[in-house]
Amino acid sequence: MILYPAIDLLGGACVRLLKGDYDQATTYHQDPAAQARLFVEEGAKWIHMVDLDAARSGTATNHASIAAVCDAVDVPVQVGGGVRTVDAAAALHDLGVTRVVIGTAAVENPELVAAVAARQPVAVGLDARDGMVATHGWTETTDVTVADAADRFADVGVAAIIATDIARDGTMEGPDAGGLADLLNTSPIPLIASGGVGSIDDLVRLAGLSAATDSGVRHLEGVITGKAIYEGAFTVAQAVELLEANR
Repeated sequence: MILYPAIDLLGGACVRLLKGDYDQATTYHQDPAAQARLFVEEGAKWIHMVDLDAARSGTATNHASIAAVCDAVDVPVQVGGGVRTVDAAAALHDLGVTRVVIGTAAVENPELVAAVAARQPVAVGLDARDGMVATHGWTETTDVTVADAADRFADVGVAAIIATDIARDGTMEGPDAGGLADLLNTSPIPLIASGGVGSIDDLVRLAGLSAATDSGVRHLEGVITGKAIYEGAFTVAQAVELLEANR
């Protein structure tokens, strides 16, 4: 499993929201590039970023910070938030982003995902509230289930599905292991877990999830975590060591 330490951008700073609530944002670092360097120095092989301003408004406002992170580290950077057109995805690629994450637009316009996937690596972000996909920076809830949404992208070249349980995000109360196991069993796309990780034991639990398929046993591709690292529940180095031992 790959550890994706998270840098969520709000007004150019590294923050974490509680359950997706923009009014409950905690700032952890004013310099995203410096934070990314710290993650890489501890062994991170990827950096995951979300432009929270763009996720809510659809307007890219943190390109300078994203570019600074890409310039500061020598590992791939994955970025989501407000990617709702081919041009928006291409603009992130031009900043040095390795893989874009499409969330709201993937639900509202699935054809966009195929169009972007034909040009550059793309992941689909499926953020769920009570099992239903939420969009527009988690401010609106649809009538589409996560499983149904994932089915739409099985054959369009998506690199990964990023599944986030909004009710757990930022709580450190543990991930939705059951929901993730269900997705492992129903979707053939590599799956990245996000939301709720609060301890090393949570990482052990996620590393142990598996699904039997015709081509063999599937495990999670990776896990995104932010608050647990910022709050000192474990270090990036500890998490990377654990997850690499459980490949």
